[in-house]
Amino acid sequence: MSLWKTEVSDGVVVATYTNPPMNYFCAEGAKEFSALIEQWRSPTIRAVVLTGGMPGKFITHYSVEELVDLASNPEALRVAGTALTTGYHAMLKRVQDLPKPVIVAMNGDTMGGGFELSLSCDIRIGQHGDHRYGLPEVKLGILPGGSGTQRLSRLIGAGRAVEFVLRSRVVRPEEALTLGLVHEVVDDASARAKEIAAEIASFPPIAVSRAKHAVYMGGDTHLAAGLNVESAAFLETMLSDDGLLAMKTYIALPYDQRRDWLEHPTSPAYKGK
Repeated sequence: MSLWKTEVSDGVVVATYTNPPMNYFCAEGAKEFSALIEQWRSPTIRAVVLTGGMPGKFITHYSVEELVDLASNPEALRVAGTALTTGYHAMLKRVQDLPKPVIVAMNGDTMGGGFELSLSCDIRIGQHGDHRYGLPEVKLGILPGGSGTQRLSRLIGAGRAVEFVLRSRVVRPEEALTLGLVHEVVDDASARAKEIAAEIASFPPIAVSRAKHAVYMGGDTHLAAGLNVESAAFLETMLSDDGLLAMKTYIALPYDQRRDWLEHPTSPAYKGK
């Protein structure tokens, strides 16, 4: 791997993207990332953190140079058709479908394709600083084609999303938090993302996997069907050894210690790993 570097510690893999000078995403970066996703399906991996390897940049946006090369050959584009973007869509869907949390540390500029990648992650951590997050594509005469129009509308609603996309908005981290684009804004996004990843990695993995599945699968359908998804996922957790052990650990505690366990389950009293 040349653009993505990974390290693993206690079941948490940290993947860092570095592509000087601008940290643009590109075809090679997407190819490498796609291969990594399959590796992360291993049961030894309990959580994933994505971060940028250049100061002030997570993934700035997709390489416009590559897009211009593609647009300069309209005949080849017509032959490719919608396959031009369906591969990118499939890659980000595989991120969403990973049965473990994916936490992105948006530790710098995160726009266009980088922002779309972030929208496919479960938890987004912004970072204070002179950074911009958003979808500037319409200003460039195109549109967010890597799932941005669809993921953003599902996150903040169609009304706010259409305004955001049509105006090609890019916003500072603090405004992104107000809009609901990120979950937190901190001084060190990578450190905070690793902290959250370690927390969730300590929880029973079947419960984590099925909870994520229920939220996404249920959210893409009507309520009755979503409740069926939830019920099936709940049954799986109830049948798991992990779930039984964690619940037994909880009820073995004195009543006056139980709330603290629920608030801080990674304390020494927690044995449901």
